Amino acid sequence: MADIGLDFALGEMADTIRDTTQRFAADRIAPLAARIDEEDWFPRELWPEMGELGLHGITVAEEDGGLGLGYLEHVIAQEEVARASASIGLSYGAHSNLCVNQIRRWANPEQKAKYLPKLISGEHVGSLAMSEAGAGSDVVGMKLKADKVQGGYVLNGTKFWITNAQYADTLVVYAKTAEGSRGITTFLIEKDMPGFSIGQKIPKMGMRGSPTAELVFSDCEVPDENVMGPVNGGVGVLMSGLDYERTVLAGIQLGIMQACLDVVLPYVRDRKQFGQPIGAFQLMQAKVADMYVALNSARAYVYTVAKNCDAGKTTRFDAAGAILLASESAVKVSLEAIQALGGAGYTKDWPVERYMRDAKLLDIGAGTNEIRRMLIGRELIGAA
Repeated sequence: MADIGLDFALGEMADTIRDTTQRFAADRIAPLAARIDEEDWFPRELWPEMGELGLHGITVAEEDGGLGLGYLEHVIAQEEVARASASIGLSYGAHSNLCVNQIRRWANPEQKAKYLPKLISGEHVGSLAMSEAGAGSDVVGMKLKADKVQGGYVLNGTKFWITNAQYADTLVVYAKTAEGSRGITTFLIEKDMPGFSIGQKIPKMGMRGSPTAELVFSDCEVPDENVMGPVNGGVGVLMSGLDYERTVLAGIQLGIMQACLDVVLPYVRDRKQFGQPIGAFQLMQAKVADMYVALNSARAYVYTVAKNCDAGKTTRFDAAGAILLASESAVKVSLEAIQALGGAGYTKDWPVERYMRDAKLLDIGAGTNEIRRMLIGRELIGAA
């Protein structure tokens, strides 16, 4: 169906990115979405196709092989990919933002030249590893240890809940190099490094097809040239990336909400009860109105935060606020979509039950909503 609604006047380049991504997602991703969920299948062949469109390097400078655009365009691409499949959207965000964008921001010229070309082309898949089984919200409490040896470091420990783990060729990994919460360093890990392996696969209620697993480091030798950013400066690398991660991943929730409307609007026009379309009933009209307002309210906040990221003016609490609003709104909208379809919405014959399972992840991932609220409240009260 044709898109309807508010023109956010995001600019010609943003509109071009949306049109290009939307066409690709409709043609190549949407037809696979049900199978991706049903079989927990990651269609690796999409990555080079997305690379040809430039989607993996949106925020990377042109001289490094990217499009040289901003977080606004990245959010829009994220939204349109997730509209077709939130699972692919999550893996895309982990690749293009959590991995590629962190390398873009923190790697030295030699590291960029080595890793960015294949990540941007989609020949390689990227990932980022922060969390551990005992270090989720308290991520700086991580235990993965990196001991200094001649010529590099030896890593021992595990990471958990790592998106794209099984398919990743290049991983941005945080490990402890000194005592205290600040003694963390960022490493670029290659899948074939001796001592590095993939542990247990982690099954999930939603975002099936976006692979998640444990990483295992057993005397994994990493050379000095694979340290990204300052030694013992990993907390700065990690925390600076969270604002952009939250902003871009909020686009997933926008895509899920739009997907809900894509299903609900034609359904309520066509489905008849008591001799008329159910969309003729005021209760159903109110439900659709609430869904639409929730989507555009979240869009307005997320797009504005993305613009401020591009202008270097974003705040940590607004990045948290944008994904907080988008994530909670997406869960509510997906539940309303199920309700609008009634019994049909509760079956696997319609995709809205998948939208609800997918939407719930970002109430938790990229910092739980509880952590986001704590951050926003603390920052505002501290600024008062």
